[in-house]
Amino acid sequence: MSGAAASAAVPPAFINSSVVDAPQLPTRRDGLRLLPGGGLDDALRLGRGMRLRLLAAIRGLLADPSLAGLGDAARLAAVVVYAKSRAPEGRRDDLQSYIWGAELGRWLGMSESTVHHDVLPALRESDALHTRMVINDEGHPVGLDCLVMPLWRAHQGGGAANPLALSKVELSVLLRLIEALFGPGWAPEGKGPTPPGLLAGRTGKGAATDRLGLLLMVLNTRASGWLQLCGGSVRKKEGRGAATLSRLLGCSPSGARKVLARLTEAGVVARQRRATATRMNGRGRVMLLPIARAYGRVLASVELVSGPGSVFSQRPDGAVGDLAPGQGAGALGTSGVCGAETAVEAGDRERPDSAEFHAEHASGVTPVSSPPLSGGFSGEGRGGEGRRPERVCVREDQAVGGEDAAAEPASPVAEVGPLRGEKPGKSAVAEQRRQRAAGTHTRGRPKAVASGEARQQVGVGLPEDLGLRMALGPVAWLWSGLNRWQQDQVVEAVSAELERLKDLLMQPEDASRLLADRLTDRLEEVGGEARVSSPFGWITRRGLVQRPACSDVRCDDGIRLDTGGDCANCGNVIHIRRARRVRIAADIDRERPGLGVAERRQVLEDRLREHAAAEAEDFVWRRERARAEQARRKKARAAVRDRGERERQEAADAEAVRKALACEDCGQQRAAGLCEACDLRRRTEAGIAEAGLVTATWAADLDDAVDVAAVAAHVRASLEADIETTHQQFLELMEPGELEASPIAAASVLAFNALQVVQQALLEYRCSALGRLGGTPEADAEARRAYTTEQNRRWFRSNPNGADALAAATQAADAARERTAEYLLTTRLERLRKRTAARSETVAPAPWSARLTELAARPLDGEMAQAVLA
Repeated sequence: MSGAAASAAVPPAFINSSVVDAPQLPTRRDGLRLLPGGGLDDALRLGRGMRLRLLAAIRGLLADPSLAGLGDAARLAAVVVYAKSRAPEGRRDDLQSYIWGAELGRWLGMSESTVHHDVLPALRESDALHTRMVINDEGHPVGLDCLVMPLWRAHQGGGAANPLALSKVELSVLLRLIEALFGPGWAPEGKGPTPPGLLAGRTGKGAATDRLGLLLMVLNTRASGWLQLCGGSVRKKEGRGAATLSRLLGCSPSGARKVLARLTEAGVVARQRRATATRMNGRGRVMLLPIARAYGRVLASVELVSGPGSVFSQRPDGAVGDLAPGQGAGALGTSGVCGAETAVEAGDRERPDSAEFHAEHASGVTPVSSPPLSGGFSGEGRGGEGRRPERVCVREDQAVGGEDAAAEPASPVAEVGPLRGEKPGKSAVAEQRRQRAAGTHTRGRPKAVASGEARQQVGVGLPEDLGLRMALGPVAWLWSGLNRWQQDQVVEAVSAELERLKDLLMQPEDASRLLADRLTDRLEEVGGEARVSSPFGWITRRGLVQRPACSDVRCDDGIRLDTGGDCANCGNVIHIRRARRVRIAADIDRERPGLGVAERRQVLEDRLREHAAAEAEDFVWRRERARAEQARRKKARAAVRDRGERERQEAADAEAVRKALACEDCGQQRAAGLCEACDLRRRTEAGIAEAGLVTATWAADLDDAVDVAAVAAHVRASLEADIETTHQQFLELMEPGELEASPIAAASVLAFNALQVVQQALLEYRCSALGRLGGTPEADAEARRAYTTEQNRRWFRSNPNGADALAAATQAADAARERTAEYLLTTRLERLRKRTAARSETVAPAPWSARLTELAARPLDGEMAQAVLA
């Protein structure tokens, strides 16, 4: 990458006889200085404009709502990916960055597993980061294409005016700065090595917080090296430096004090108290030693503090020893190591020369020499023994390609790759296999030794399916040792496990990645692929098997498969077990209070074993009962399924028989019992009868059958006249001979038109009947009662004849009249229908001679005509 950085002229107020100015550099038109080389000091010398620009960008990124509430590791990961983003140049991959999990873990000072399980899921869930897995031609994942969503939204919304919209040069300066502060370091082939940053060796718990705090402090520090402290009142216990850092990180002052103590112990921060007119200790100050060293402004009176509780004791100039010039440690702020700067500032005194020697003086700083860097990785500096660190970050202290590199299993995400801008000659997976095959033994652990050609042929034998290839990627070396039958069995087992995982996950496409992570974790437990003696048995019985730590089907070694977080049910199980142990111990103390420690422990273990055996027996009983219940439910479901199939088949047979029936009215074949035209005619006839009854509810005497029949006949005659008029209008629109060409269709159309006429008229008759019944004495009486009731309500009693009271009473009366009319219409229609049904039951059916005469006048359909001619 480019080594350009920004620098500005030092203000005159910072120039004195004890300060050595940094060399002046040529300035470009845009105000950025061209820095020769690419050393640590060059990366830390930022001009005021560039420093404020980068500070605004980092603050804007951390203040984005998508990063609110996330941990420091996730926020630092967003900063790293943001710094590695490509500036917009009109390409498709603008604003994106390429990285892989292991490399991001080295930037953050944590393991790859923590990155994949804690950091990246949190960023994706908050919509702060979008990632896409990059797969090579062999189907192996080799990295991630990342897009920082706050940066994308900044370019979509504010454009260049947004603080996050940095240019290509500014992004390069930011990346070079964080490389100098906590970059992991690289040793690419054919190029000069990039040394690790100041905090590259700081890993484990709190490493991300320390790195993020150092970056924010550097961006808030001027060329003098003194941190710009916050104003206002602060707690004396924490101090103004801790208060300033707490505001930068967004944490509590006590937490910031711990971070500041760790940075002081790491040798990148020093604290001093300002001199006062009374020559007593004044307000404390914080110096960023790398910045001060880059500008040649480190003061000799600045003391290093190794812990949060250390006391800054100052000595007079006349005192002998301690921090005399030339007695300090070596170069401070060198890459990957910590030391002290030896520059002197004679004018910074804490006591007069005649003061007596203070008994409480600062201890000398032990110089730390920088060990030779073999590969420039974050684990350098812990010693030459190559042992694992005593914390969760494993394999962080081993140089790549070194003699003591431990055998590591293939990872689903490649851990090696070129720097940004370089073109790899081979795939990252092939390079990783070549490096793993280079060693033989490490601390008694055998290395997987195989030639590059043999390991390259492993990917050829993997299944063609991309999901299977991704899932089996970590055990590709074991796959090569299986025969054809074993490979088929493994493929079948992997496919079944992938289908099961897809049912459990909210995103089924992540099933292959989760299975690959499981195989990777299983290999790490046994020490690598070389420690597996039976590949087929290990893959099928240990590697692929889910190990739930509780009763939750989504639990795998205490991790939720669907969310990737800790399983809450496992915490409940642990709590229950602890509570049971405490309860049993209390019972023993109450029952046998005089037991000794050893005897009490033995009794407690015996009781716990008894409880465990009882729980195991109960578990077996419940499992058998669950299996029996499952078998019963399965049998019941099968019976219900068979009954449903049988009922569906019977319904289909009945429907087929029904469709084969002829029309009951006209005799048309295969009309399902009633053809379309006859069905429309029946509905039309029912509508005409209904219209007659509706009219008779108000126009006839309901007790006089003759009067009701006369009204119905009048309505029928009126509707038939309207139907005939509609038929004539339809026939005028038809072409000559068109009806004769398809008589069945013509009959259906005419019947449909008649039905439409009757339905429209029926609505009109109903509205007319409601209006007539609304004027009956019953409706008037109900309206008057509703009017009086509404007018006498308590909110109208003060003014019952007012406009509001009269309007409400009128509305209530109209509603009551409508309800009464609906009720009268319903009851009268019910009476008329009952009488009509009784008369129709007593009427004898028409003889066949009359019905045959009517049927003979109807035309025959095509099938019936062919049958008659035959």
